[in-house]
Formats: sequence, C-alpha cells, structure tokens
Amino acid sequence: MSKSGTLDLASGLGGKINKEEVKSAVDEYEKYHGYYGGKEEARKSNYTDMVNKYYDLATSFYEYGWGESFHFAHRWNGESLRESIKRHEHFLALQLGLKPGMKVLDVGCGIGGPLREISRFSSTSVIGLNNNEYQITRGKELNRLAGVSGTCDFVKADFMKMPFEDNAFDAIYAIEATCHAPDAVGCYKEIYRVLKPGQCFAVYEWCITDHYDPNNATHKRIKDEIELGNGLPDIRSTRQCLQAVKDAGFEVVWDRDLAEDCPLPWYLPLDPSRFSLSSFRLTSVGRMITHTMVKALEYVGLAPQGSERVSNFLEKAAEGLVEGGKKSSRRCTSFWLGSLFQNKSP
Repeated sequence: MSKSGTLDLASGLGGKINKEEVKSAVDEYEKYHGYYGGKEEARKSNYTDMVNKYYDLATSFYEYGWGESFHFAHRWNGESLRESIKRHEHFLALQLGLKPGMKVLDVGCGIGGPLREISRFSSTSVIGLNNNEYQITRGKELNRLAGVSGTCDFVKADFMKMPFEDNAFDAIYAIEATCHAPDAVGCYKEIYRVLKPGQCFAVYEWCITDHYDPNNATHKRIKDEIELGNGLPDIRSTRQCLQAVKDAGFEVVWDRDLAEDCPLPWYLPLDPSRFSLSSFRLTSVGRMITHTMVKALEYVGLAPQGSERVSNFLEKAAEGLVEGGKKSSRRCTSFWLGSLFQNKSP
C-alpha cells in the first residue's frame, strides 16, 4: 500500500538525505538547471548526483500523489487513472511477449509499482535497476507487503554501467526512465548488451517533436520547467531517440507518439481546468492543498527545511507538462513516445 497520510509524506521528505541537509540539497539540485542559470553540460556530467538528489527530494511527493507507479498512461473514456496505468503496464508486457518463467529487467524502476504489476500479470521474474537507495529501500518493503519478494527484486546500479553479464535477460523495458540518461546511445547500448539476441526492449520515452522550436521563448520555458521539475538533463527529440536505439544496434519494430491518439489527454490528471475525486491529489486544487500542508509541516518542524521549495519545482513541472501537452495538440511540443525494439544479434 502506498503512503497516503500527511505524516507519511512528511517522514519521507528528503529520502536518504539527512533532514538537516535537505535545504542544501535543494540548493545544489536547483543550480543544475537552466531555469536557475545552470548548464545542460553540467547536468549531464553530474547526472548521477543530480538524479539521486531529485529522487531523494521528490519520491514521497510522487508516491503521495501517484501511488506506486510514477508514470502517465494512454487513457480511455470512462477509465480511471489507476485503471489506465495498470492497462498501460499490461500493454507493455504483451508487446514484449512475456511468458511465465522469463527473466525481465526494468530499467529505472522507481519504487517498483510497474515491476510488481508486470510480474504478477505475466508470471515472470523482474529485476528493477535503480541507482537511488531510498527508492530501493521503499520498493523492497512494498515487495514484502505485496508478497512478491520471491519473483521481484532490485539491484542498485547506474544504467550506464549495468552490473550484469552479456545476454542476461529475456526481455527489458523502461518506463519514462531512460530520459534521465546523459547519453542515450550509451544507455541503449548497455540495454542491448544485457539483452539476449533476438529478444525485445520496450520503452515509454519522454520526447519533444520536430515541431519544437528552440528559438521560441514559450517552448524553451516549458522545456526548462519540465527538466527542472522532473530531474532531466535534457529532453531529446523523437528523431534523436529513434536514431539512438538504431545506433545502439536495435531494429525498430514499432513506435508511436502516444500523445497524438489519446482518447483523453495524457496530462489530464494535472490539468487545472479538470477536477477528479479519484485522483484529487494530482488536480490543481489537490496540489495547492498539498503545497499548503507541506509549508505548514515545514513551519512546525515535522518536514525538513527546503520541503516547500521541492513542492514549488514539482508544481512548475506540472504546469509545464500541461502547457506542453496542450501545445502538442497544436503540433508544437510533445513529450511521449512508445516504442518496441529488437536485439538482432545473431
């Protein structure tokens, strides 16, 4: 069960960072980003530190708002957010052709919501690769509570340098995670190396379309807000991502901009013009209440100093995602690609 109470949120803020050092960690994280004067190259060269700080600071907010699966989903009319997230994960398992007994790798697994769901749905063993100690600790506890510790586990490591032998996995997937990689080709090459020949890698990737204009101040601001609020060194284009997997050795089997054919907008849970009781904490009203609550918890000392600032940059991310998502319908920017690739090694 995900953390759902106010004190659960407060106790988890800062992750493994000493509570007295959360404020300085926020300072360091914000310095990495262009929105605060940082440089893209600094984010890429220090991505391990940047992403670890981000997830230490943001994970409790994510779990409080999203539950155990930290991703968006292609959503149908009449479908709740939770239902769409589960179906989205099941679709990925079906695309990979998962069968009982297969050994699967989840690259950048968060606290393991998708790996638990996919393992149960497909009767496979799933290893979650993650470089954040706090998320792994939390994920192992959730595995224990769900009774899946025998089939689901975690490995703490950098996905640019995986501690696995060649040809170790029957299938690999990543859900909105490899966007954190400083070098897409290098990341995909590692995935290719540890995937068995002839088997498949599926990914949901955040991208910008070719209609993104780097000289358009509004487009640039949206991109900066999303990078800041989501711990990203850069957002690559769809074309760059597809070329990167080809350069890594994969054959593209299927790809689609999932933002283009969503029956309901993918950013709907965050849209301030919409209201939902089932995902209330993600709505603008719910986020405002959470922000006020975090501010009060910080004031009385139950949440560490700097917690409100984390809430601030996450709110900026939500605003950027909604604005970018709405512009995608006008063919300006988009942030979502679903793809399936095959290792064609002999």
